[in-house]
Amino acid sequence: MEFTSGYADRRDDIIRLFKDTFTVSEGAAEGDLIASLVTDMFGKVTPGDIFVFSAFEGGTLVGAVIFSRMTYAEDERTVFILSPAVVATGQQGKGIGQALLSHSMRSLRENSVDVVLTYGDLNFYSRVGFHRITEEIAQAPLPLSYPEGWLAQSLTESTLTPLRGSSTCVEPLNDPAMW
Repeated sequence: MEFTSGYADRRDDIIRLFKDTFTVSEGAAEGDLIASLVTDMFGKVTPGDIFVFSAFEGGTLVGAVIFSRMTYAEDERTVFILSPAVVATGQQGKGIGQALLSHSMRSLRENSVDVVLTYGDLNFYSRVGFHRITEEIAQAPLPLSYPEGWLAQSLTESTLTPLRGSSTCVEPLNDPAMW
């Protein structure tokens, strides 16, 4: 498996992967919603505020993850949120997602990211170091519809302590439908 970072030369392929995979698993409306989110992430988020990692198997795109900056008004730590993430239909359950996320976490650590948040399935994300948190640890920028899915991990040697102040996310994620 090959991992890459960046997205400039594969934007359309990544958007299509998200759209197709979410359409199969969640329906056409969800596929369109996530494809629109990814399109907006690519078009509206400045390069210093986004990391995109992709997985290829035999030259075929099989997975992608997007991390974007979160800020906490009274906290100096560098925080990113993982959203969205995808592994191609038919490729799930083969360890691609875990391998891609492990690669991504190493790269984020090398880029001085202190904390990574996500909003998803603890059973999956705990395999790559995420732990359930409450909003006392990290306030979400919008109300959480599934508070049990609010997850985080420290990428430093320090234990995660509460992030201070109100939070903001990038504009494409600043939509209640995403939370």
